[in-house]
Amino acid sequence: MRLGSQLFSIAFATLLTAAGRFSAQTLGSPAPDFTLKTLAGGTASLSDYTGRPVFINFWASWCKPCRGEMSDIIAAYDAHKDQHLQVLAINLTDQERMKDVREFVEAFQMPFPVRLDEKGQVRKRYALHGVPTSLFIDTQGRVRLVNPGPITSETIQRGLAEILAAH
Repeated sequence: MRLGSQLFSIAFATLLTAAGRFSAQTLGSPAPDFTLKTLAGGTASLSDYTGRPVFINFWASWCKPCRGEMSDIIAAYDAHKDQHLQVLAINLTDQERMKDVREFVEAFQMPFPVRLDEKGQVRKRYALHGVPTSLFIDTQGRVRLVNPGPITSETIQRGLAEILAAH
């Protein structure tokens, strides 16, 4: 990891931690568990993926940068799903219409289940300051990288290196 990027991530994590009692964005801290409905109608919890590397992406259909990064996220998932990578695509459902969510998922043919943050509870628990935001969580459930804002394929690869290495 480049020193400048690392310092920015640490500074941002520190800023977010200072904003609240606890923040999932504190690097090395356990990611708070949550349970959300899925677009398919079931429910899923973060703890369901204990022992697996997890890439969380918070998104919304109205978010242009979210649209721009989704193809890279799908490509990363396709390239690493045999390493048990789980992508948790969390939609900010409290800020949009279900029709738009379904159209977005269909347009990108998203190959992983979509979680619905219908009341904004997970967004608040993770001290989100905007979308897109991505987190990389290792097999021990610890946050290893946080990317506020649009994510590049290079940052995705760096995050995956952090969480796939130990798996």
